[in-house]
Amino acid sequence: MKTKLLLFILLFRSLPLISQETFPVNGVSNNYKPIYAFTNATIVLSPDNIINNGVLIIQDDKIIDVDSNINIPKEAIIRNLNGDYIYPSFIDLYSKYGMSKIDNEPFNYNPQYKSKKEGAYHWNQAIHPEINSLQEFIFNEKEATRYHNNGFGVVLTHIQDGIIRGSGGLVLLKDDTEHENILKENAATFFSFKKGSSRQKNPSSLMGSIALIRQTFLDAEWYFEQEDQINLSYSSFNKQKELPKIFSITHTLDYSRVAKIADEFEVEFIIKGNGKEYNRMNEVKNSFSPLIIPINFPKAYDVSDPEKAENISLEKLKDWELSTYNPKILTDNNIPFCITSSDLEDDTEFLKNLRLAVEKGLSKQNALAALTINPAKIINCENFIGAIKKGYHANFIITSNDIFEDGKIYENWVAGKQFILNKKQVHDIRGHYTFNSKEFKNEYVKIKGSRENPTLTIFKLDSTNMQTVLSDDKINISLNNGDFRAIGKYHDGFIFGRYQNKDGVFFDFNMQRDSLYIEKNDTNQQKKLHSLPSIWHPNKAYGFVSPPKFESVIFRNGTVWTNEEEGIMLNTDVIIKEGKIIAIGTLLNPLDYLNEEEFIVIDASNLHLTSGIIDEHSHIAISRGVNEGTQASSAEVRIGDVINSDDHNIYRQLAGGTVAAQLLHGSANPIGGQSAIIKLRWGSSAENMKIENADPFIKFALGENVKQSNWGDFERTRFPQTRMGVEQVFYDAFYRAKNYEEQWITYNNLSLKDKRTTPSPREDLELNALLEILNSERFITCHSYVQSEINMLMHVADSMDFTVNTFTHILEGYKVSNKMKEHGAGASTFSDWWAYKFEVNDAIPYNACLLNNAGVLTAINSDDAEMGRRLNQEAAKAVKYGGCSEEEAWKMVTLNPAKLLHLDKNMGSIKIGKDADIVLWNDNPLSVYAVVQQTYVDGKLMFDIQNDKKLRTRDLDERMRINKLMSLDKNKKVAPPKKKKEKHYHCDTLYEE
Repeated sequence: MKTKLLLFILLFRSLPLISQETFPVNGVSNNYKPIYAFTNATIVLSPDNIINNGVLIIQDDKIIDVDSNINIPKEAIIRNLNGDYIYPSFIDLYSKYGMSKIDNEPFNYNPQYKSKKEGAYHWNQAIHPEINSLQEFIFNEKEATRYHNNGFGVVLTHIQDGIIRGSGGLVLLKDDTEHENILKENAATFFSFKKGSSRQKNPSSLMGSIALIRQTFLDAEWYFEQEDQINLSYSSFNKQKELPKIFSITHTLDYSRVAKIADEFEVEFIIKGNGKEYNRMNEVKNSFSPLIIPINFPKAYDVSDPEKAENISLEKLKDWELSTYNPKILTDNNIPFCITSSDLEDDTEFLKNLRLAVEKGLSKQNALAALTINPAKIINCENFIGAIKKGYHANFIITSNDIFEDGKIYENWVAGKQFILNKKQVHDIRGHYTFNSKEFKNEYVKIKGSRENPTLTIFKLDSTNMQTVLSDDKINISLNNGDFRAIGKYHDGFIFGRYQNKDGVFFDFNMQRDSLYIEKNDTNQQKKLHSLPSIWHPNKAYGFVSPPKFESVIFRNGTVWTNEEEGIMLNTDVIIKEGKIIAIGTLLNPLDYLNEEEFIVIDASNLHLTSGIIDEHSHIAISRGVNEGTQASSAEVRIGDVINSDDHNIYRQLAGGTVAAQLLHGSANPIGGQSAIIKLRWGSSAENMKIENADPFIKFALGENVKQSNWGDFERTRFPQTRMGVEQVFYDAFYRAKNYEEQWITYNNLSLKDKRTTPSPREDLELNALLEILNSERFITCHSYVQSEINMLMHVADSMDFTVNTFTHILEGYKVSNKMKEHGAGASTFSDWWAYKFEVNDAIPYNACLLNNAGVLTAINSDDAEMGRRLNQEAAKAVKYGGCSEEEAWKMVTLNPAKLLHLDKNMGSIKIGKDADIVLWNDNPLSVYAVVQQTYVDGKLMFDIQNDKKLRTRDLDERMRINKLMSLDKNKKVAPPKKKKEKHYHCDTLYEE
């Protein structure tokens, strides 16, 4: 055994000698590498393996041996730890340690459209996979100490800037040369949705970032197969193909966005989350990604002022309470994760928050795994870090007690190098004492608290806990008000010293310990802490406790607005089942349709029953930007990538009878982005809101917005700047798409043999979308006002052999209604908006009816979050101004938009076989007095006016419960109750929230 150990020691002694072979020896070389033996320790080898009274032996940067019974080399320096704990040091996979501060260029009003980075690199400055972060890595003692104090020994560091950020390196947190601190170069590559310091205009939205990532993946694949050009960015990207990929997100809805990219390009991401994963656990699970999560738990809010406290949303209150349970919830759902110290405003909060997570149900084993073995495995380094094991790096911490309770870190050893953080308090003075002096006889004194920071109470003085300061065997004791100040010494259960009372008189004293102090655990409080608060869907006001289910309902004797040949039917029954309308008629027997299963009967004798309202033009429920107006064409971007299923406007519009909407890109450029057509399925995921198999649409735009008339004096760079230029953008784009199609046709007609030697054309997401328009596979909704431009786009379409599906706004449509009918275009207009800018001066409130009377399929839309709640009243204006019949007016917000969106097969009217998208009104739906009683989407009750009242009461109770918890919160750091202003997107909103 001794022979083997000696050989092992000699082996490890030889390794350091060759670690820096290229460095010359200046003077005399130092080959002495001491052996340290730590004895009588509680050694946590790994999350599931603990040794009591263990021995750890290290030499240089390696662990020589560890066990409970091993031979200690004679030359070893022995450290008796007397029961102190040894843990593997922690690993942080999301760090910017050693990186220089990102230098943001000053804002320049002149827009930057091209990259300023010189060289053969990517056209966009936010895409820079060629960056190797370790080329900037410099040891930083101050930063390293902050990490040491929290138990970390290794971090994965990178430059946290840009969308595709390049590679990061795994480094040790010790004060050696940078060469010796680097454990692994190119340990991972990093991604995000934020462009960072780049001043280039593109991307200006989340959907722009996603499109840019997609195109980069495609371009890198194409670049790999061609030999005609060199691009250092793509070369680096392809070389990093096998590296772990860490994707940083800011919102839980981003999980599904990252998952879609991963599925599309068959890559695996490690997701650095935002600590609020509990909000969308299904999406998190379905991403199938290991996570890196912060524990930057939100501060309690100052709720002392009841009026100001109303500014705090219920969503924020629930987040404060639930964030601390996030690690436990991830564990309960078997999702592998690591913990990072990033995102903390104050580094000293890390251990406190870690212990709070354990209090809230995260097991100590899982907490340790999330800080040691899990991160080591994720970056394929589990064979030398992440545990205390023979042959591993000597990375460990020594603590006074269990680190997840109140253990204080005494030392942090990084690759065998000692960092003393806190001097160990040799004596434990806690206990029950008898106090004696000339002034007091046989008085009871209690000393409790932690070993390092005990608190002392002299009951005779009616004192609160006195402050104590310990240094070895010396002790200082004082009351906050200065009435009692003492100095003393501890020895073997006795404290001797001198104190001064409030009168300034000095007395000698002695204290004898009668028994040790044992703190009692409050088991009931522990159970209370583990009680998981309710998570709603979405987790905010009016959220569902559980998602709605299909209802089997018979609506009796209602006034049914069918939108079909039957017109408005009186005293009519409607039956729905499993999301569909299955029967319409009078005196229906539900047992003929529902097979005697349970069903709900609703007396609709005083109610109007209609199909749900469909908003053809909406900008609600969109995350982080409605316009990618940085280029004349952004056909590659997709609103479907950025649906915000948490938007409260969804619930509000359900309360107004709206069941579906087309979410459109804005009007900042002639060719905008691809739209998303959704049902307002409150409480579902973003993906589940999309209408399955809906035809794809895209937003085009004309007029002042696209030529940047109102953007300011500096916006004179991007083409087009005139209405003539807008037409040329369309022609150029479609000619490029036709040429693109020809390239693919030529390539696809090659023989298999020729394809092996011929690179395929570059796949272009923008041209793919434009080609779909030319092939009638994608349809245009065009923002428009002036008749000349309306005619122009129809002429472009006719010459390119496609049809413009819908002109939206179309406020001068009444002037060209005959041409629109001939072309086959529909209209989606405002009821009575006009004169809000020059190009709408000729708008009239008769427009909708004039178009409709001319045979143009006409709808009325909102283009506004607030108006989307009262489209029934907007439709009524067609009766008031244009003399339309009530049924024709009602179709303008139901059946007609369904037809414009090619959804009328399943939506827009009350007909057997159609979706059960049903609204009950207490009056004629065109009346200003009409109030929605119930709204069903796919036969699921999404809004009920009576349940709404119950939800208001429930939400108030929840608010008051959490306010009370906040008032009792012991953390002195509180956040002011600021009201967050809601942002509503419009066509011309240019940037992210």
